[in-house]
Amino acid sequence: MRRRLFLALILTAGISVRAAVPAALPGLDAWVARAMQTFEVPGLALAIVKDDGVVVAKGYGVRKLGESATVDSKTLFGIASNTKVFTATALGLLVEEHKIEWDAPVIRYLPAFAMWDPYVTRELTVRDLLVHRSGLGLGAGDLLWWPESTYNRKDIAYRLRFIAPATSFRSAYAYDNVLYLVAGEVIEAVSGQSWEDFVTNRILKPVGMTGSNVRNSVSGHGPNVAAPHARVDGKVRSIRPMTSDNLNPAGGINSSAEDMAKWMRVQLSGGALPDGTRLFSASTAKQITSLVTPIAISDPPSELAQLKPSFSGYALGLGVRDYRGHKLLLHTGGLPGYVSRVLMAPDASLGIAVLTNQESGEAFDSIAFRILDHYLGIQPFDWIEAFKNVGDRNEARAAETDKQSAGARDQNSRPSLPIAKYAGTYRDAWYGDVAITVTAGKLAIRFTKTPALEGSLEHWQHDTFVARWRDRELRADAFVSFALNPDGSIDQVRMTAVSPTTDFSFDFQDLLLKPAISDPLPR
Repeated sequence: MRRRLFLALILTAGISVRAAVPAALPGLDAWVARAMQTFEVPGLALAIVKDDGVVVAKGYGVRKLGESATVDSKTLFGIASNTKVFTATALGLLVEEHKIEWDAPVIRYLPAFAMWDPYVTRELTVRDLLVHRSGLGLGAGDLLWWPESTYNRKDIAYRLRFIAPATSFRSAYAYDNVLYLVAGEVIEAVSGQSWEDFVTNRILKPVGMTGSNVRNSVSGHGPNVAAPHARVDGKVRSIRPMTSDNLNPAGGINSSAEDMAKWMRVQLSGGALPDGTRLFSASTAKQITSLVTPIAISDPPSELAQLKPSFSGYALGLGVRDYRGHKLLLHTGGLPGYVSRVLMAPDASLGIAVLTNQESGEAFDSIAFRILDHYLGIQPFDWIEAFKNVGDRNEARAAETDKQSAGARDQNSRPSLPIAKYAGTYRDAWYGDVAITVTAGKLAIRFTKTPALEGSLEHWQHDTFVARWRDRELRADAFVSFALNPDGSIDQVRMTAVSPTTDFSFDFQDLLLKPAISDPLPR
């Protein structure tokens, strides 16, 4: 599983040959192995770029638990939201060709596009699609594609007009995915190519990322692919990959240590390719890396006090913040069974990518910041211990929250209505229909556009039930609360995740389900 650390010899499109030399970071293999063991990560790919050279591009561990195949420099992982800067770059290329403008309204290119507020529809720009300041709440609309739904991208873009904003336009940062799907629609409308074809032909091929691909639907397939893993019912095991291509513009790329090294070299060079040509201009590089949306700074846990920045914000597909006087460009990625970190320090000509096949942000950050400290000349710090302590405390808090919720439950309460009275079709303006049925005296729930969201409804207290999804890999059980009219009929249904650890893309809290009435529009 662990080999002698060496400088990777890479001879592919856009990468020159360099002589093998000892690693610049002593003890790196041992540090990575300790992080993987501590945070139960089966497999990991690591790339380090320094001064326009590839210092490390290698794999650690196994592709899948219970199997012997090891991760190497070419093993593919889902990089999830580290895809977002590729989408920003694709738009930048179209700006250079004068086909779009960063600050032109989206409706210039997608005339039928609309948001909830007509003012926002009129004013939302191409730049706004990328910087999480539209007024949508955290993860709003993600249930349109997460888990995999029967909607397509055009359906999702259309339904955004029915999602009420959480804040006023451009007043606050709230991370979203759905507007990156709209960005993909802009690319298709303007270029005549799908997002997938444009990114493959205009970015991956010129950079030399020949091993990478751009579709979630092929995730987990191929001769050298890391299988996704997650902790399910207390045990880390392999799980099914996300296969929805709706997500591709926001998180669809599968890549490797070798290819991510190539990508970071281009980003750190401001768009220059090793052969002297340019993928994108210096002007585009400045646009992509300039902070647009400020992010409020809060105090980190005491163990991680040195991570508190002086400034923090979001650029175009990249986060921007400082660390010990150095500007960082960084992003994380998360999909079922895959999480990753890309971190670049431009003034140190340093890039670090950590790709994993288990859902542990503590693992990728304890590795990335150890490497960063080394190249910045900072005294070594035990990031593994620090992140372990914080993670353990967060788990304990989540368990205590679950315990308190269960303790506050009125176990002697009964539903206000006979079980059959809760059955029916309920409709949310942006999601569509949710069916509640009765079988053998028990309630069941089914999201009609999302096959995986199907399960039983167990009584919790009063008129609140718990949706227990049959697919336990979702890890997203939800409270389902019915509100009654004075005559005893059901007025509305609201949902919220049972556990605070539920992924934010399960935006159950944004649903407002009302009993469905006759409606000529297709749902």
